[in-house]
Amino acid sequence: MDKVNLAETLSRFSDHWHPRIVGELNGQHVKLVRVHGPFVWHRHAEADELFLVLAGTLDIELRDGVDHRPGAREEARVLVFEPAGTSNTGNVRESRTVERPERL
Repeated sequence: MDKVNLAETLSRFSDHWHPRIVGELNGQHVKLVRVHGPFVWHRHAEADELFLVLAGTLDIELRDGVDHRPGAREEARVLVFEPAGTSNTGNVRESRTVERPERL
C-alpha cells in the first residue's frame, strides 16, 4: 500500500471541480478535488458520496432529497469517497464532467 501525502498531492494541481483519484477501497474511489464557486445541480441515484473537507468550507444545497449542488464561496479542498465509476456531475453532462479521472 502506498502512502499519499494529501497536502503535497493537492499542491500538484490548482484547477477547480476536477477530481483526481488518490486511492481505492472496497470498490470506492478516494478522490481529491479543489472546489470554488457553485457546481451544477445533479444526482447520483444509485450512489452515496462522502465529502471530507480538508480546508475551507463546503456548502451542499439539496432539493427533493437526492438532487444536490456543492459549492464554496472561497476555495475548499475536499477528499471524496464514492463508488468507482461515479461521475462527478452524476446524471448531467457539462463542461466540468470528468469521465476518466486522473490517478495521482
